[in-house]
Amino acid sequence: MSNQHSCMGIWRSRYFIEQPPGYIKVGNENKVFRLKKALNGLKQAPRAWYSRIETYFLKVGFIKCPYEHTMFVKIEDGGKLLIVCLYVDDLIFIGNCDTMFGEFKKSVMNEFEMSDLGWMHYFLGIEVMQSDDGIFLSQKKYVGEILNRFQMKDCNSVSTPSECGVKLHKDHNGKKVDSTLYKQIVGSLIYLTATRPDVMYSVSLISRYMENPTELHLLATKRILRYLQGTRNLGIYYKKGEKSNLVGYTDSDYAGDQDDGRSTSGYVFMLGIGAICWSSKKQPIVTLSSTEAEFVAATACACQAIWMRRILEELRFKQYGATIILCDNSSTIKLSKNPVVHGRSKHIDVKLFFFFFGDLCKDGTVDLMHCKSDDQVADIFTNVLKRESFVKLRGLLGLCNLGSVKVVN
Repeated sequence: MSNQHSCMGIWRSRYFIEQPPGYIKVGNENKVFRLKKALNGLKQAPRAWYSRIETYFLKVGFIKCPYEHTMFVKIEDGGKLLIVCLYVDDLIFIGNCDTMFGEFKKSVMNEFEMSDLGWMHYFLGIEVMQSDDGIFLSQKKYVGEILNRFQMKDCNSVSTPSECGVKLHKDHNGKKVDSTLYKQIVGSLIYLTATRPDVMYSVSLISRYMENPTELHLLATKRILRYLQGTRNLGIYYKKGEKSNLVGYTDSDYAGDQDDGRSTSGYVFMLGIGAICWSSKKQPIVTLSSTEAEFVAATACACQAIWMRRILEELRFKQYGATIILCDNSSTIKLSKNPVVHGRSKHIDVKLFFFFFGDLCKDGTVDLMHCKSDDQVADIFTNVLKRESFVKLRGLLGLCNLGSVKVVN
């Protein structure tokens, strides 16, 4: 559902504006207008609108999720459930009761001037294809718009988003390129990572050089566009009936950044056969060993796991048992279970790391376990991979080319 007009909330304080051109009162030119409602474009308008619609949701029996304030849940007898997600003035709702659906639509359309857009097919650039077997999310149309916008619609495709052996760095002596254009491309690609985790690491790399981009960085950026040219039909498929256990993968490279020697953390969480959350981010500190780098990555992954478990519980999708986090570094796992200090780890606050994971394990929240490097899905978020490895891990993320899906009307 979508609001047909500007989002206007009610002011709780007194606000005044100067008389706008064309609406000046003759004889009262020095007076100002007092705002009764928040106008679209004012800095406080989004907050006023959220306060208004939040009040409405609470009044009609919804509960606001304490961990995600744009999500509201309503539960009725018999296990009836209605979940509403809010994005400014657009509402997405899902549930298991047609009666609750109808009552909610009637209620919200009486309260606000909203239109019912029907079954979700397209939302903020994300295409949603629903069938009896599952849901397929993609951004095929958006990829086409990116390629057209940056004159790459006729480019030759490549099989990977980054070239093996090419190390990006600040390149102070390189030829400068248009920084505005570079930022526009990077910004567009960042938004694309909402459904395309396969380009997450490559986009993370090029985003580090937006201040002074050179031809080296622009070529790396255009390679991502060339990769998208041949994979615009890719998306994530969430199959119905798969196991609902949340599983995480965590990985890190070691001193991969050529300019400051920092490592890159990567993690991904799977629910069934599809990835639902992923990250590739340069670490905030310089680590002195691969074990320490994995410490930092595993901690970030565990923190995300805690939040994900809470969100799923709010969705009545409670995780029974510990969430398994898979790591391919044996030293990290051993030190998390037994804080032994030796030459390579004596500078690390191992006990703090041990207590953190120890408490999580005792509470049954997470369990750090070992996996083979060949099966480490998070490796795609920390390293430039050869084609064979890249395609394998891309498939394990749930990405596939689903050209024909029976769409639900």
